Amino acid sequence: MLPELRTAIPGPRSLKLARRLRESESRNVTFTSPEWPVFWERADGVNVWDADGNRFLDLTSAFGVASLGHGATSGAMRTQAATLLHAMGDVHPTEVKAALCERLSAITFERWNAGRAKVVLGNSGSDAVEAALKTSLLRTGKAGVIAFRGGYHGLGFGALAAGGMPFFQEPFRAQLKDFATLLDYPQTAAQLDALPALLEAALRAREIGAVVVEPVQGRGGCVVPASGFLQMLRPFCDQHGIVLVLDEILTGFNRTGALFACEHSGVIPDIVCLGKALTGGFPLSACVGRADLMDAWPESLGEALHTSTFLGHPVGCAMALASIEAHARASIAESVRKKGARLFAALRRVGEVRGLGLMLGVPLFRADGTPDGKRAVALVQAALRAGIFLLADSPDANVLSFAPPFCITDEEIDFVGDWLAENAGQVSQPLPF
Repeated sequence: MLPELRTAIPGPRSLKLARRLRESESRNVTFTSPEWPVFWERADGVNVWDADGNRFLDLTSAFGVASLGHGATSGAMRTQAATLLHAMGDVHPTEVKAALCERLSAITFERWNAGRAKVVLGNSGSDAVEAALKTSLLRTGKAGVIAFRGGYHGLGFGALAAGGMPFFQEPFRAQLKDFATLLDYPQTAAQLDALPALLEAALRAREIGAVVVEPVQGRGGCVVPASGFLQMLRPFCDQHGIVLVLDEILTGFNRTGALFACEHSGVIPDIVCLGKALTGGFPLSACVGRADLMDAWPESLGEALHTSTFLGHPVGCAMALASIEAHARASIAESVRKKGARLFAALRRVGEVRGLGLMLGVPLFRADGTPDGKRAVALVQAALRAGIFLLADSPDANVLSFAPPFCITDEEIDFVGDWLAENAGQVSQPLPF
């Protein structure tokens, strides 16, 4: 359904709740101002209602989580919670945990005809990436990692050290281990041609055990790499005994029009990291790797080296199984490609569009070609006041990000395109925060 606004945005209840939250939450977490945020109260499909009863169109899928639509896996959540709410994931686990690990193997490495996989479950994308980093060290004995500028792999210290966005790193640089070599994410053929020499130079500078990369950068600005990028990394890793880790936390589960984004290139990783749309609304992630590689971890003798209190949470596992059942249908990827093409065309009326499937970005630049983050933020604010949730990504915050739930309708896509075409040239400065 299209937006329906009953109050000014933010409404009075959202403003009151913002004041309450400001008094009790760390001031670094939730940005609040007279213009931001609205407080969510309920959601269904592609719509969200705020505390004031306003209905919004969600073009973010709540950070890519609600790909199947808000509430799509809530039935599995309720059924599991009514039976068993919590277990002891690495001591006395559940059948649903075993079923999920088997299913993750089936839809990844077995489906890719690469043998069985084994799984380390976690609570966040950052957990999955850090499990992958630990696995590569255990496998190779080499601590060095090659990663890419603009990459975002989470904010835990291990994932953060392998990230490529200085904003998140610099305040904690003194506590970060220096094990990552950052290279440019190749967007052009020329950058791709220069990459082999850079990879070899990284090898000469330190021992490298892993390459960590997003098939399409999300927080980096919805950047699709030059054709042949992953195909170049695969033989490089094979030649040097390096573990190729693909971070598909955002791109996985049909976001780009394929079940996993690596399938566009036909490249099979050694480890794939999954999260976000894995459950459709519960904190659960997975580090999924080839069985022989994952067996670099020692056999548990009663104490796990990498675990947590909520590992393999039964509610999350049940929701993940329901989510995977839906995502495994070929019709989902086909629908994403079709709707993505329509959204791409609608956004193209404004200018350049990046991305694949329903993971699209509109970069904004000033007349001199420099990134225009202020204009992007201003449009995000204006969209909120029009009943549309948008985000601005990239290190310069100049890329409008579009990642709607897959159930978005043609009418809703056209509405967004019309709104952006009408407002993109009218809004240039954000409201004072």
